[in-house]
Amino acid sequence: MSERIQKVLARAGYGSRRQLETLIKEGKVIVNGETAKLGDQLEVGDNVRLDGKPVSAKRLWQQPQQVLIYNKPVGEVCTRKDPEGRRTIFQSLPAPEEGRWVSVGRLDINTSGLIILTTDGELANKLMHPSNEMDREYAVRVLGEVTTEMLQNLRNGVELEDGKARFSDIQEAGGEGANHWYHVVIQEGRNREIRRLWESQGVQVSRLMRVRYGPIIIPNQLKMGRWLMLQQDDLTALYESVDLQPQSPSTKSGRAQQREKKLRPLKMTKKHSRQKAAGEENKTNRPPRIRGR
Repeated sequence: MSERIQKVLARAGYGSRRQLETLIKEGKVIVNGETAKLGDQLEVGDNVRLDGKPVSAKRLWQQPQQVLIYNKPVGEVCTRKDPEGRRTIFQSLPAPEEGRWVSVGRLDINTSGLIILTTDGELANKLMHPSNEMDREYAVRVLGEVTTEMLQNLRNGVELEDGKARFSDIQEAGGEGANHWYHVVIQEGRNREIRRLWESQGVQVSRLMRVRYGPIIIPNQLKMGRWLMLQQDDLTALYESVDLQPQSPSTKSGRAQQREKKLRPLKMTKKHSRQKAAGEENKTNRPPRIRGR
């Protein structure tokens, strides 16, 4: 079994294929003591060093690839270790079958909701890459009066300190008093982008939850702080959204299947995967989601 070096390294989470091709051109990938070249193939058992550091053979050829979704609570951070001692999302996750969990993007400490994590580095990089224009949908509770003109400004685009930004879609979703719910869609992941967009219109975000990433919708039954392994239908939809193919479940070992079954706290069904979700908010005040285009 042999595959192109950049493909194997990307799948193991060492970077995107483009990043790894650059490292290969710079002579920073060594295979069996020799400098690798673009087009070289990697085989099981080859010794690999990346930028001077040894690469784990187990991680390179890890099987099977796993994907889970996590409902992040407010107060948790998305780093593996926090110097301030705050709880991280990784403390709530099961150990993967092989390799390590790679987070598809991040949510700040004050934002809750959907995070996708996978052991497939190539999938993670594809989902995050700007060229794929992956929809990220959020339920937003806004404090302050919002006018039709303000909504149009947010659709047309607003100049922020790091460039122009806009919502590709906005839907009103009810609310009472000074607080109103909206569902918004963006296709990039700049720091605090949603909050900054609303603040540019003189209103404040009082609650923010991610409810969809690409084709994956957070199901109603997934409580804050809980995780869920994706099943084959959802895996296929996720991989196909970035022109990749998931590993067939038939290639998993019996031991791997048994372990995954024990780890799974909830079962995701097609019915639940199509339901709207907006965290722990009271159902009577839960805003509807925007259907993917």
